[in-house]
Amino acid sequence: MEALVAQAKQAIGAVADLDALEALASELTGRKSLIAKANQELKDLPPGERPEAGRRIGQARAAINALFEARRGELMAAGEAERIRAERIDVSLPGPSVRIGHEHVISKTIGDLTEILVGMGYRVAEGNEVDTDYYNFEALNTPPGHPARSMQDTLYVESGRGEEVLLRTQTSGVQVHEMESCSPPLYMIAPGRVFRRDTLDPSHSPVFHQIEGLAVDSDLTLGDLAGTLKFFIREYFGGEREIKLRPSYFPFTEPSVEVSMSCFLCDGSGCRTCGHAGWIEVLGAGMVDPNVFGSVGYDSERWTGFAFGLGVERFAMLRYGIPDIRLLYENDQRFLSQF
Repeated sequence: MEALVAQAKQAIGAVADLDALEALASELTGRKSLIAKANQELKDLPPGERPEAGRRIGQARAAINALFEARRGELMAAGEAERIRAERIDVSLPGPSVRIGHEHVISKTIGDLTEILVGMGYRVAEGNEVDTDYYNFEALNTPPGHPARSMQDTLYVESGRGEEVLLRTQTSGVQVHEMESCSPPLYMIAPGRVFRRDTLDPSHSPVFHQIEGLAVDSDLTLGDLAGTLKFFIREYFGGEREIKLRPSYFPFTEPSVEVSMSCFLCDGSGCRTCGHAGWIEVLGAGMVDPNVFGSVGYDSERWTGFAFGLGVERFAMLRYGIPDIRLLYENDQRFLSQF
């Protein structure tokens, strides 16, 4: 039995993991082990020798079990130490980088343009994207049958209210709501999303964003409008941009103008961006038509005003050199992360 214990001690000490230790325990103390075989052979011994032989077998089993328990404890302690070592945090190492989100380029452009205009004394007004035909057209000097309505394909909504309801084609309707609820003088802008029945292509989208501006005060002139827009355009596009007003037509302004700025790439000498014209068309504007004042109860003999409207996506495309409006809506992080 002493030799068996010595052999077991050597074998147990050589085991390196718990699974191998359990397999060895089955081999040395299980039903087919030498100790089990010795127990079975006790019956073949003379009666006088059986007690001593049984005692020695029991001592050997106890010694081997003690060796197993001791080695099991050592291996478990070593495994725990290795786990702790592997999970230890080295506080001197840099932490994992966290990707920080940022504004979408359209939201950023709206914010930048709004900040400039608010700094010029305008306040921000908001309106519903679903509005009535009256506020989108009639109150803006565009009654039913007016030829200007053919300029915009409109998306109408079934309301069941007995009046025509639509997805607004412009944010100008917000100006009417504001004039109905506020007395002049009034300086406001209306940023927001608008909807038209356009086909999506590199320069058009059925859903896009506008900022409409309105100023109502005594003795405002076209010169005031020109000065306002020159300052605004220079603040956004930088440099000493010049502007040019070209006669145009909008139902709710008279006179109406298309506003172009000198090209910020070639300084007016002509390049691909400006079509070699030296000028880039950026927005529409004009003096508020007296009929619009009449629809909201303003005295057009006492008050004058001007309005302007710009496409946010166009300003963003010009500012950042974006060639295709569709890139703004595709949610491609490789593109959007540049801004």
